[in-house]
Amino acid sequence: MRPRANTLGLLFHKGHLLLEEQEGTHSQGTGLFYRPIGGTIELGEPSALTLVREYHEELGADIEIHRYVSCLENIYEIHGDVFHEITQLYTVGFKDPALYLQKAFTVTEGLKTTTAKWIPLTQLRNSDTVLYPAGLLELIEREIEKGVGG
Repeated sequence: MRPRANTLGLLFHKGHLLLEEQEGTHSQGTGLFYRPIGGTIELGEPSALTLVREYHEELGADIEIHRYVSCLENIYEIHGDVFHEITQLYTVGFKDPALYLQKAFTVTEGLKTTTAKWIPLTQLRNSDTVLYPAGLLELIEREIEKGVGG
């Protein structure tokens, strides 16, 4: 199996981050975990355009890319299977300001439906909150220090 290239959008608003809430088996066990909106980069598709496409497909929302942040490499294991993601991260914003007032969003990926919510940044620092990919919390903390995520 080869590494998977994907891209995720960090969408901050008033001390919160928009994250998809999922439940199931993950590298730290079983239960709730959170991840920013995004998805797999298609062959020949620039990662920023993938992110615009994914937000539109999953939330029905149009976004603008604010800034490239970093790349995270996440190698993890679930039930003895090794997975490897290379993730491009961007800060993004909604084109429609009214969307910032929405408390939750239905996320549709094929036949799977989940919810994206505004999660307080203080909750992300809670050791009980599982956030993926690995290393994302540290990256978010650096963004907050720069004044981006507050």
